[in-house]
Amino acid sequence: MHALLSAFAPIWMLTAIGYVVGRSGLLGAQAEAVLGRFVFHVAMPAALFTMVSGARLNTFANSSMVAFAAGTALVCGLGFLVSGRLFGRGTADRAIGSMASGYVNSANLGIPVAVQVLGDASFVAQIILFQVLLVSPVILALLDSGTGTGTVTGAGAGTKPVSGRAVVFRRMLTMPVRNPIIMASLLGVAVSALGLRLPHALAHSCDLLGAAAVPTALITLGLSLNARPAASDSPELPRRTARPVRAEVVVAVALKTLVQPLIALAVGGPLLHLPEHQLLAVVLCSALPTAQNAFIYAQQYGLDTRVARNAVVASTVVSMATLSVATWALGTTGS
Repeated sequence: MHALLSAFAPIWMLTAIGYVVGRSGLLGAQAEAVLGRFVFHVAMPAALFTMVSGARLNTFANSSMVAFAAGTALVCGLGFLVSGRLFGRGTADRAIGSMASGYVNSANLGIPVAVQVLGDASFVAQIILFQVLLVSPVILALLDSGTGTGTVTGAGAGTKPVSGRAVVFRRMLTMPVRNPIIMASLLGVAVSALGLRLPHALAHSCDLLGAAAVPTALITLGLSLNARPAASDSPELPRRTARPVRAEVVVAVALKTLVQPLIALAVGGPLLHLPEHQLLAVVLCSALPTAQNAFIYAQQYGLDTRVARNAVVASTVVSMATLSVATWALGTTGS
C-alpha cells in the first residue's frame, strides 16, 4: 500500500496545486485554456516524439499485449456505445466517453506502479506505444470527424458546401498534418524505423520540453476543477438530451477500474494461459485509472470536459482499491 501511495501522491499534489492556483486567480482567467493548448500542441508532442523515436516498435507484439488490447478495445467500444445510447452524446463526445472508459494512465502512474509491484516497467513501455500509435489516432479521428464543419472556404468565393463523405475523407487525409499528437508520433516512428540518432542538443531539448507535459496537464486538470460549465457548453449535447453527468462518470469509472481489468483477466488467464507474473502485469495495467489526456483532448476540441475531468479524478481514487485487490489476488511472483 505504501508503494501505491507513493505512486499516487504526485498526481494528487499537482492536481491540488492546480486547484488552489485556479481558486486564487493567480494565473488569470485564461490560464486553463493557455496551459491546455501548451500541453496539447507543444509539450505532449515533444514527449511522444522522444518516447516513440527511442523505442523498438516490435516489442508490443506478444500475448500479454493481446490480452491488454482486448480489454482496451472492448471497454472503449462499450464506453462509446453507452455514451451515445444512454446519455445522448454525439460522435466527438462519445469518443471522449470511450477514452475515459478505457485509456489508462500508463506513463506518470503506470511506470511507478509497475516498478514498485512488478519490479520492472518494460510492459508499461509497450502499453504506452500501443496507446500512442493505435488507440490515440482512432480517438482523434473520431474527435476530428465529430467536430468538423462540413464546409470548404474558397478564396473570395465565400463558403462552398461539400458532401459529408468528401469532408470526412479530406480531413482524414490531412489530420496527421493538422494534429500535433499524431504528427509527433509519426515522426517518432520514422526516426525509430530508420535507426536514426538525434543530435544531443535536439534530443535533450525534446526531453526537457516533454518533461513538462504531465505536470502541466495535472495543473490544468486542477484548474478545471474550479469551473462549473453548463450542460449545454458542449456543441454536441443540447440541453434537452443532457443526462446527469454524475451517472455518466460512474459508468465510465466502473468500466475503467472494474470491467477492463476483468476482461484482461479473462483473456489473459483462461484463454491465453499467461504465466502468473505476466497475468498480474496485464491486469494491474488494465486497472490503472483514466489518463489526463482524456481531459486535455476534450478541452482542446471544445467539448464538455466534465465527464473526462471527473472520470480522471474519480478513477484515480477508486483505482487505489482495485490495484491493491489485483496485487493481493494475483500475487507478485516476479520480484
